[in-house]
Amino acid sequence: MRAAPTILHLDMDAFFAAAEQASKPSLRGKPVVVGGLGPRGVVATASYEARRFGVHSAMPMGQARRLAPNAAYLVPRFAFYRAISGQVMELLGRLSPLVEPLSLDEAFVDLEAGGLAGDSAGARAVGERLRAEILATTGLTGSVGLAGSKMLAKIASEEAKPDGLVLIEPGTERALLAPRSVRIIPGVGPATGDHLRRAGITTVAEVVEAGEDELVRILGRSHGASLYRMALGHDERPVVAERDAKSVSVEDTFDIDLHDRLRIRLEVERLAERCVARLRGSGHSGRTIVLKVRRYDFSTLTRSETLRGPTDDPLVVREAAERLLELVDTTGGVRLLGVGVSGLADYTQEDLFAQAGAEAGTSAGGEAAEAVVAEEPAERPVVAPVAVATATGTASRRWAPGHDVRHAVLGAGWVQGSGLGRVTVRFEEPGSTAPGRVRTFAVDDPELEPADPLPLVPGGVTGAEGAAPVVRAGG
Repeated sequence: MRAAPTILHLDMDAFFAAAEQASKPSLRGKPVVVGGLGPRGVVATASYEARRFGVHSAMPMGQARRLAPNAAYLVPRFAFYRAISGQVMELLGRLSPLVEPLSLDEAFVDLEAGGLAGDSAGARAVGERLRAEILATTGLTGSVGLAGSKMLAKIASEEAKPDGLVLIEPGTERALLAPRSVRIIPGVGPATGDHLRRAGITTVAEVVEAGEDELVRILGRSHGASLYRMALGHDERPVVAERDAKSVSVEDTFDIDLHDRLRIRLEVERLAERCVARLRGSGHSGRTIVLKVRRYDFSTLTRSETLRGPTDDPLVVREAAERLLELVDTTGGVRLLGVGVSGLADYTQEDLFAQAGAEAGTSAGGEAAEAVVAEEPAERPVVAPVAVATATGTASRRWAPGHDVRHAVLGAGWVQGSGLGRVTVRFEEPGSTAPGRVRTFAVDDPELEPADPLPLVPGGVTGAEGAAPVVRAGG
């Protein structure tokens, strides 16, 4: 534990939903839910207005619609969010060389390494200045926690939400933690929490009272000892500027269960190609290929094979994924498929071309692409695009709710909804002082085109300009 609160934790407030509200004047102050809109979609982020109805992240979208039927439901614009995240991370980088991104909207900063704060007053001043700079740069708000450890800084930022700052003075940790639920301690998830509850331990104070020996008996040496130290407020984890990605993967959830074996195989091939594209984009290759299959009854199976060396060849990954598919019974139907590559390295082994075809017992695997870039919710629903007839044939144009468009005459707007060959657009910009007008067009209207997002603040970046990839380790 540090003697001064020089570890800062920033968490942007309802990030995806707040970005949508900032870019769409008609949604400001109203419930907004961002996520997959298919029958099996999940909530990525809900605005604070939507949270009052009980909507929260990771909730099935169908349940969210029942709780808040009048909310605006939008498809995520990840390039836009990454661009804003890049602005925020740049501001954090000015504070210290030690910035540890956890996701697009969350990061730890070691102020001591930046020489900016040596006491509580200095740390508070840095935190308040950061919040003001984020608002001026992005038009969005973030909450800041300051403490002598990462665990407590994160707890402080949760206390600060929304749009606040909380500083935990060193020496007050145990009193602050004692009455809290044991679930507040890092590493205590639903399973561990339930295990402790059955032993009569529900608060942090009860963890301390039980003692290290009892916790080791209940949870095992490593987990029990770590939990006891955390309950005492002891967290020596450093802020780590560079985090090595462990895996790269992609997955899709389907609106209707897939039964046709050929269709399932084609989806696996498509996922393998997407996975390799992200693998190469991150500058890695990998040794282990993993296939993930969630069946009609929600049972989830994973199968993996490991190569003798790393590869980033799409043929190798695809053939390995296909071999793994042969090991899975898909008779009853499949609701989710995923392909990943793990065991990452910065080089490839050229002889894997021959190995892929010659050795049936080797292959490679991985996890979610979010392990490298926070780009998609864990289950990204597949939404059928609207087919648009053009002079040269039929093109696939997707009018996703919330996405940006531009009309040749009416200017910039965003899609409110589409169906039955029509698309409804609200024409407004982030700087508009009042909600914009609504118009409906044929989906093949030649004057209406998809567009890049407009910056939230004049002179700011848009989604088209991109941002540096951010490692995802939490939500």
